[in-house]
Amino acid sequence: MTDQEYLDRAEGLLNRVEQLCDAINERTSADIDNQRVGGMLTLVFGDDSQIVINLQKPLQEVWLAARSGGYHYKYDGSAWRDTKSDEEFFARLTASATEQAGMALAFTP
Repeated sequence: MTDQEYLDRAEGLLNRVEQLCDAINERTSADIDNQRVGGMLTLVFGDDSQIVINLQKPLQEVWLAARSGGYHYKYDGSAWRDTKSDEEFFARLTASATEQAGMALAFTP
C-alpha cells in the first residue's frame, strides 16, 4: 500500500469512528466526548476513562489504547486487523467502549 493509500484509509477510519460516536450520543445516554487533533482521536467516557486512536504513519498502522490494553492494526486489503491476534478493529473498539461506557455499544465498519 502506498503512503497515500494508507493515509486515505486511516483517515477514513478516524472519520467513521467520529460519525459513530455522534450517532451513539444521539441514540443513547453514553455521552462519548470525541476530540480529534491531527492523526489522533481521543474518546472520553463518563467516568473520564479514555480510548485513544492514533495513526502511526511510518509503520502504516493504527494504534488503539484502551483500559484493556494497547493494540496495533494493519490494513489487510479488506479490514484493519490486529498484528498479534488478527482481531478486527471495530470488534475491539466495540468491546473496549462497551466496557468503559458501562453499557452495550456497537461500532461497525
